[in-house]
Amino acid sequence: MVLLKNILDSTLEKDLFHVRFASSPFPKRFFLKNHVVSHTGEKPHQCKICLTSYSQKSGLKYHMSVHTGEKQYHCEICSKSFSHPSVLKMNMRVHTGEKPHQCKICLVSYSQKSGLILHMRKHTGEKPYQCEVCSKAFSKTTYLETHMRIHTGEKPHECEICHKSFS
Repeated sequence: MVLLKNILDSTLEKDLFHVRFASSPFPKRFFLKNHVVSHTGEKPHQCKICLTSYSQKSGLKYHMSVHTGEKQYHCEICSKSFSHPSVLKMNMRVHTGEKPHQCKICLVSYSQKSGLILHMRKHTGEKPYQCEVCSKAFSKTTYLETHMRIHTGEKPHECEICHKSFS
């Protein structure tokens, strides 16, 4: 916090604040303070319930909805409620069919960026999830979880007719 205060105090220049890390001026001290923590790694906003810390007050506010269950953003189409406007926006894409995230290779589109990221692994061959037992790698966590049943012997699926179990 001392570093942050020193930077704030030393950057006052004709009512514009400049950060030595970036070239753009900040017309309000508030914006500078929020920007500086992106360089310092400070997380001064802490949840009093679970002690998780955030660099921005808005991050803590969003996090608190996990504990309070508050959902102040409502969809006018399906009446579902959400804790953050970005989640409401994703829900709206279900209704509109909007898919703004498009693969530049095969042109398939997704409503969420995460869908495109997972899809791109088909093209790149990236497999970031590795089995700690046999070192086999997978592109999705669900594939790794299913694979782990080989090692654990877990068979969670049962035939309703003969009651035989399957992994």
